[in-house]
Formats: sequence, structure tokens, C-alpha cells
Amino acid sequence: MRFGIDMPPQMKIFGAFFVYSFCMGSIFPRLPDIQSAMGVGEGALGLALIGSALGTLVSLTFAGRMVEAIGYRRVLLVAIPLLSVCYALASWANTPLAFFLLLVPVGLTIGTIEIIINVEADRVEHAIGRRIMSRAHAFWSLGFFAAGLVGSFVAQTGLEVHFHLMIMIPVIILATLVVLGRFEPAPHRAGTNADEAPRLARPTLSIMALVAVCISAMLMEGAGIDWSAIYMRNIFGAEPFWAGLAVATVAGSQGVARFFADSFVERLGPVTVARSLLMVLGAGVLCAFFAPAAWVAYLGFALIGVGSSALFPLAMSAAAQQTDRPAAINVAALAQFSFTAFLLGPPLLGYIGEHFGIQWVFGVGFPLVLLGLATAHTLSPKPVLREVAP
Repeated sequence: MRFGIDMPPQMKIFGAFFVYSFCMGSIFPRLPDIQSAMGVGEGALGLALIGSALGTLVSLTFAGRMVEAIGYRRVLLVAIPLLSVCYALASWANTPLAFFLLLVPVGLTIGTIEIIINVEADRVEHAIGRRIMSRAHAFWSLGFFAAGLVGSFVAQTGLEVHFHLMIMIPVIILATLVVLGRFEPAPHRAGTNADEAPRLARPTLSIMALVAVCISAMLMEGAGIDWSAIYMRNIFGAEPFWAGLAVATVAGSQGVARFFADSFVERLGPVTVARSLLMVLGAGVLCAFFAPAAWVAYLGFALIGVGSSALFPLAMSAAAQQTDRPAAINVAALAQFSFTAFLLGPPLLGYIGEHFGIQWVFGVGFPLVLLGLATAHTLSPKPVLREVAP
């Protein structure tokens, strides 16, 4: 007899995204405490955060076959609780090097989970005949929002980071069993090609243009998650609860926007939606950079969450529609090149924050927003040639 709630397949996917991101988001409201405990600046902390991104990139590149061989159910039921264990261990690090090394297995676990839940979302989407991908990622953002709120409350109590994250382990184990105890992988899409995309796909000029569209969203989403709590502490002297609330603000507004993204794209088209989101993102960046008061900064974080909500999925859809190469190669090229931004983002933004001021972590996003506006036309849907059946 399997433990857990019996739910429709799409609800299990939504639950998987939520529990995974709730686990993943627990550490980010506590980054100011981790930084203070290590006694380092933003530059060193940014370099340490590469460990997670590096592990994720390795896992996304090489773990696909291993996951298929072991089975999605087995891996998912182990990987999500394991992620909470890895975060708890990482929180004991007392030097940036130790933090970096302990974050590598965190990234390896994250990449494995990402493979499973995104493939499952696609297969369930195909099986039930309805789009659920944006809504699934909305649940990811809402899980992060919930983790931000919980982390803020716990930080305000003064409980040490590692005890907080150790308490999260049984919570995540129980949530995983309740939500995913009856999880069964969806069937493969009929007629799909089982061949893997190349591990290193060369980006073309059209793919680089799509990277230009979404690079501001990716970097500013990362800035909001990694640096917003430290920003509130450094600029406004915020107490732990209000510093951690900044992380929740980014994730919560992003989650709400993702719930409605697909309907807006269907009605207005990807180019119009992308330009609107980029303008919202630009306004958020300016609010965070020039904020004269804390409420203006929170408004900026909310706008950053909304503005970054759907630009990367729009770019991925446009990459899949390119006709110069097979869709899998173009999607892989965009994903790999864009993930490099995540890899380089933490140390670059950390260096900027330490040497020029933490507000410049967000200020550097404005030129990238302008670049996105200049290249947003590349999201225009390609004409589909209808094949007449005999």
C-alpha cells in the first residue's frame, strides 16, 4: 500500500513543482545570515554560489540516461528529500570554499529533479490535451514564495540557519510522501524521437538573438532571489523578517504572473507580451536601483517578478519553431547558453555589489532590458506550412 494522496496527474505535477521549490527556496532568505557567519563580502559569496549552478549544469547535461534507467518515481521520491539534506549540510560551511563544495551536490540534485518534473509536465500536457507548463512553473514560484515567508519568520526568531534547515528535512520528507507517494510517471509521447539532443549544441545568430531577449529576465530573477535580502539589509537596515520578505515578493509576484501568461500570449501574441514584460521588468529595476524608501524597493521586486515571469518560456518556444535545424538542437543551444548566464551571474553580480554598491546588482539589468526590447521581434511566430493529406 502506497502512502499519499491520490490526485489527477496534473495536480501531482503541480505538487512536485511546489514541494521541490519550497525545499529549494528555504536557504535564500537566510543568505544574509550565512554571509555574516562567514564574514565575507558579496564577491566571495557570489563565487561560492557558483557551486550550485555548476552542479546543476553538469546534472542537466549528463543525468538524463541515468534517470531513465533508474526510473522517474524512484529518483524523484529520493531526490527531493535529499535536496533538503544537502542544503542543511551546506549551511554548516564556515568558509566560501567549503560553501562552494557543499553546494555542488545541491546543484547535482536540482538538475536531476528539473529533468524529471519538466519532462513529466510535458508528457502530462500531451496526455490530457491541455497546456499546463506555465501553471506548473507558477506553482514553482508559489513554493518559493512560501519558503520565503517561512524563512523570514524563522530568521526573525534568531534560530540559527543550520537548525532551521535541519528542521526542514522531516517537513520535506513528509510533504514528498503525501503529495508524491502515489506518483506514477506519465507515458512517453507517441511518435517522439528518443534520440538525445547533443550535449553541446552550437548557438546560431537567431539563437543568440533569443538569448538577448531573455537574458535580462534570467539575470534579474537570479538577482532578486540571491541578493534581494542582502540588499534590504545593506540599504535599509531591514530586520531579518523584512529582508527575507524581499525574496518572497519576487517569487510570489512571478508565480501570479505565470498563472495568466499563457492566456495573454494566446490573445496578444508573444512579441507584444514580451515587450510588455520587458517594460515592467525595466520599471522594477529602476525602482530597486533608485529606491528612496523600502516600500519602493518592494514594489521594484514585485515588478521584477512579474517582468521575468514568462520571457524565457517565450524564447524557448521561439527556438523550437526555428526551421534551420531540428527543434531539439535549437532548444538545447538556447538552454545551455542561457544557463551560462546563471553560472556567471552570481560571481559577476557579487563582484559588482561589493565594489560598486549592492543597488548596482539591479542597476546593470537596465541596459539588458533595452537589449531585450531591441530584439523582441525575433519571438514572432514562424509561418506553419500545412501539409495536405492525400
